[in-house]
Amino acid sequence: MTYSIDKDPNRTLTFVLYVLYIVAIFSAGILAILALIINYLKLDSVKTSIFESHFRFQIRTFWWYLAWTIIAFIPFLFIFFTGEDPALFASVTLGASIFCVGVLGLSWLWVVYRAIKGIIRLNDNQAI
Repeated sequence: MTYSIDKDPNRTLTFVLYVLYIVAIFSAGILAILALIINYLKLDSVKTSIFESHFRFQIRTFWWYLAWTIIAFIPFLFIFFTGEDPALFASVTLGASIFCVGVLGLSWLWVVYRAIKGIIRLNDNQAI
């Protein structure tokens, strides 16, 4: 009996997880948490296969994305130091909002890029 990577159920699962990471952008990250849990639960079953590198790639993508999301919201902490000055409050809020939207936008693009890169490698039967 010959083994075909194209018929391996882990291939389909890996592809679905990549799609979940992309769609998670529109679900406030909930689908990414679901994908991360599946990555960790199934990691042992994909050891020593090309899928192990994909799972580790997806896990790293999640943790980096979470870190950048937290960093994006840090400037909002400065609002607490504006006192009762409405002009200062408005300018800090505007600056924090622009920073947050910029960082989140770049991190979303980065997640989509990594997922597409992974899907392409998976389609070519290659590890990451």
